[in-house]
This record gives sequence, structure tokens and C-alpha cells, in this order.
Amino acid sequence: MTDRHHLLVHGGTFAAVGDRGDISGYRGGSAPDGMFVQDARHLSRWQLTVDGAVPDTLTPVADGDTARCVLVPRGGRNEPPAYTLFREQAVGDASFVESLRVTSNRPVPTTVRLAVTADADFTDQFELRSDHRTYTKAGAVRSRRVLGHGVEFTYRRGEWRSVTTVTAEPQPDAVEETGTGARRLVWTLDLEPHGTAELVLRVMARPHGDKRALRVPRSPAALRERLLAREGRFMEGVAFPAGWPELSAACARGLADLAALQVPATGPDGEELRVPAAGAPWFLTLLGRDALLTSLFTLPYRPRLAAATLPALAATQATDTGVSEVAQPGKIVHEVRHGELAHFGQVPYGRYYGSVDATPLFLVLLGAYTEQTGDTALARRLERHARAAVGWMLDHGGLTSRGYLVYRADQGGLANQNWKDSPGAICSAEGTRPHGPVTAAGAQGYAYDALRRTAWLARTVWQDVTYADLLEQAAGDLRDRFQRDFWMPEHSFPALALDGRGRQVDALASDAGHLLWSGLLDKEYGELVGRRLLEPDFFSGWGVRTLAAGQPAYHPLSYHRGSVWPHDNALIALGLARYGLHDEARAIARGLVDAASATGHRLPEVLAGYGRDTHPEPVPYPHACVRESRSASAPLALLTAVGGA
Repeated sequence: MTDRHHLLVHGGTFAAVGDRGDISGYRGGSAPDGMFVQDARHLSRWQLTVDGAVPDTLTPVADGDTARCVLVPRGGRNEPPAYTLFREQAVGDASFVESLRVTSNRPVPTTVRLAVTADADFTDQFELRSDHRTYTKAGAVRSRRVLGHGVEFTYRRGEWRSVTTVTAEPQPDAVEETGTGARRLVWTLDLEPHGTAELVLRVMARPHGDKRALRVPRSPAALRERLLAREGRFMEGVAFPAGWPELSAACARGLADLAALQVPATGPDGEELRVPAAGAPWFLTLLGRDALLTSLFTLPYRPRLAAATLPALAATQATDTGVSEVAQPGKIVHEVRHGELAHFGQVPYGRYYGSVDATPLFLVLLGAYTEQTGDTALARRLERHARAAVGWMLDHGGLTSRGYLVYRADQGGLANQNWKDSPGAICSAEGTRPHGPVTAAGAQGYAYDALRRTAWLARTVWQDVTYADLLEQAAGDLRDRFQRDFWMPEHSFPALALDGRGRQVDALASDAGHLLWSGLLDKEYGELVGRRLLEPDFFSGWGVRTLAAGQPAYHPLSYHRGSVWPHDNALIALGLARYGLHDEARAIARGLVDAASATGHRLPEVLAGYGRDTHPEPVPYPHACVRESRSASAPLALLTAVGGA
């Protein structure tokens, strides 16, 4: 497939279209192709032909909230195009809308035959990942029904039922079969000399179980106005740094992305909420760790994200041990999915609890939100959930029995359950993986901060001094143990993890910066770590690498073994500022802001780890999410860390 993908995102819906605005139905690759709602592809083909041929691209689709392009019929230098096509597309809640304007370039009447071939294969997103897995769908049936103004596609499998409806104005002259299951909507347009005709096509998706009364917007322009208004409301009142216009632009771009990356969720009492999704295209859903970090980064500027994220995660908190051992009482959910494969249990992610750090981060955010806003009502409302989360950390999490938060590889789920969750991310400097239960360094910092903040809540909001004393003692003990067991004197740096036998996993990794953010290290150790992270093997010029270069395990194009993650660096910058290392924090902020400036002020999920000294432009990571909530909120964290300096 030679087309680039252009991503349109609105809440829980996204569409990936090519340079001409087409959807090809392509399977596999680094990005999905189609229109997706709740993990299912509700539009798998959307291809325009003019007089039976694919038109040429005069102006390809550019990145933006809507997709616009200009097309012409194929011809040569001595045969000017007879007409020009102006195409614009946008997505709304469970909807896709396109306006197609055809303008004649001739001084005589002209007839044009337009056709749009449409199909909906209802493929689950997990089937489109390049992991060579296949899924059996016994009894699945797809059907098509021609309507007076379009066509309806339906998918059934047992109790599961999904529908996509395509309608047009004016209605098509015919709806033709194609022999592939797709349907071709056809119009014959008679244009006056230099005349214009316009079509509007609307697609409505009705995922299984979605009973919302939604309407397709009347046009892409109307939807664009709605999106711009939402972005404007989301940015209202945020004071951007006047002395650093590039950081201001990155903050504004991030807030605009966050306005689009909010998906529906439900609170403990059934209240409707909107929470930050992890990212598009692969993770346009609630992920506990991602939503919590995004809410922490935006807390000084948009506390309402935290006010929605906390009850949404409380509502999905595990209450008993599930079929999988990773679901344990008090644990905060890692991932929520709504697709067919999750519904039938063919992937474990309907409600998946394979995260060691979402639970302490939930407590960190609850304490930080209460302190930042002065609003104690939410902390009182979620007291039961917070105590259950602490109970999980002490019991199932391992703080009492092992002295640390510990995870084990989950068969069928995630091997690693900290933020670096790819299979080989936790490794020695040589690249070998640890055996047995893993004690990841960063999660211990989160646990320490969670215990301290929850102790403060117990003392000041819940009026439980005994509980507060217990948690403060547990935090102090954890800090003492950590510095004894993790510190590597030969490197003046903490280990990445401990293996099942308590031996240090000795890779030099960026996770040490998270310990600064959490305040787990003594001042002397913290200053050593902070300065070490800015040395050339760690700092690429764009940011701190996940793994320091020069180690055998390092790879600049790996997911977690040498790449540069904006949210990772935002945490590090906040930690450096906490320890008084302001020059180092500013160096990271400048690198990230420069990287954002090179890519339209938008920070991607992850960058390659190549150094700025040899690669003067940031090198993209090939499989990164185009829009990612933690990266979108990272500039705001930088603003908190360094101000407008």
C-alpha cells in the first residue's frame, strides 16, 4: 500500500484514510485502515471512481481535524482536466461524513459518472495487528440490504450484532453488487457549463450494545466547527508561556489532541463520564496507567480530567479474583475493551488487570487532585476504593510478603506489567531477561508516593490517624529497603529491576528518573541519578533514552530498549525539578520542544533513539501511535517543571 494514512479522531471513533480519501480494506501493517468504533472496523472499503477510473491526486490529504483533497480525472499535458473534484471528510461519534463537490472546467454541458464502493467487514482490531494470530468466528454472518437512499451492512455472531448504514444526499441512481460483498453507489451527474454538483455521504455505525441516539452531522464543515469549538473550550483559561512560543504551541497542540481523545466511560453510580483514551489508532480506549499519567500531567491546568478518570477507574476496580490471576481485589484496571473478541473471551482485554503500577498511580492521582483543587468530596466518595487499592498493594501486590510490588508474566497476556510492557523491555545490560517474579524499580517509586499521599488523605480528610501512621511507616520502610537492594555502587545508579531471586537486573534505564518524580531517592542519590541521565549515552538531544547507549541491549529502534518516550521524559523533567536540578530539567524540555517543533508541534508516542548530533531531525519510531494522550499532555508537564524558561 503506497498511500500514507491520515488519522481522523473524535472521541471513541477514528478513521484512517489515504491520500485520496480512500479506504482500501488493507489488512496488516503498522496502522489499521478503515473507520473504527469500539475496536471494530465499521467501514473497511470506501473508494471513489470517476467515469470508471481512479482519479489522480492534485492535492493530497493533509493532517488536520478533517481530510481534504483535490482530485482530477487522469489525462495529459495537452488534455486539461474536464472537471475537478473537491473532497472533504470528517468523523463524529460513531459516524463518518463526506462532502464531494464536482466542478466542470468546460464551457459546454458535461456528464460525469461518480461511484463510491463501500463495505463493512466488522473486523476486530486485534485481527489487524501484525502478530500472525488468527481467531475462529463460528456462526458469523454478514449481510447487506439496499435502502432507498443507500445500503445497510449487518454482522451477527450469536448474540453479537453490529450495523453500519451508508446514506447519501441526493440518493444514488443505483446500488450495484460488486461480486466481493461490497456495494457500489452510483450517480450520473449532468453539469452545466462550468457548473457544480455536490453529494453528501453519511456513515453511521451502531456497535453491539450501543443504544445511544446519535445522528450523523450534516456535513464535514459542520463537524469541523463543532470540533474547533470543543478544542477552544478545552484550551480556555490556560496561560501559555509568552517567552517560549514553541512550548506554547506544543501545549496548545497537545490540548487540542486531548479534546479529541476523550472516550465515554461510566462512574460507580452509573454516571456518564469522558476520560482520556490512551491513543489512536491502536489504543482508543481506557488504559488505566495512561489515563492516570495524562490526568496527572494536566492536573494544574485541566483538573476535570482527573475528576473523570478517578471515578471511571473506581467503577472498574477488581472486587474479587477473576478467572485470570491478574484480577485481584482492589486492583485498578489496566485496559478496557469493547470489541467482539473481548466479548467472547478470545482476547483477555475486556477488563484486563495486567498492570503493577496502575493501582499506586490511582492513589497518587487521588491525593494530588485533592491537594491541588482543595476538593475533598471526591476523596471521601472514593475512600472505600482507595483503601481497597492500598490493600491490594500490601497483600496481592507483594509489599507485605516480599517488601515490594511484584508481578509475574501473564500467560496469554503481558509478560511485563510495568510501563515498559514489551516482552524484552526488562533486561540486563547484556539483554538477558530475568527469571521468576519481577520487581520493577519505577513501580516502587509509585508505591512510595501512593503510601505517602494516602496517609495524608487519611490524616486530613478521612480523620483516621492510626491508618495514616501505618501507611507512613510502610512508606519509610520501602524507601530504606529500596536504596539498600537496588542501588548499584559501581554505577552510582539504581538497577532497572530485581529478579525472582532478588538479584539486580543491571541495565541502565530511564526508569531511574521516575524515582526522582516519586521522591524515593535520598537527595545525594537523586542528584547523582539526575546528572547521569543527561550524559550523552542517555540523552539523545531530543530526550533521555529508555536504555543508555553502549550497552549490548541497546537498540535505537526498539520499543523500550533505547527509544525516546515523551511521557517518560516529562516524568524525568518533573523529577529533576523536584531535586533542584533545574538546568537538567530545562535541557530535557528544550529537546522535547524542539522535537515537537519539527513535527507540527505534536509529540508522537515514541521517537527513535538516534542522537541529535548525527541526525539533525528527530527520527520517528515506525509503529508509534499518531496521537497519544500521555505525549499530548507531556508539554504541560514540561511547563510545570520549568515554567516558560
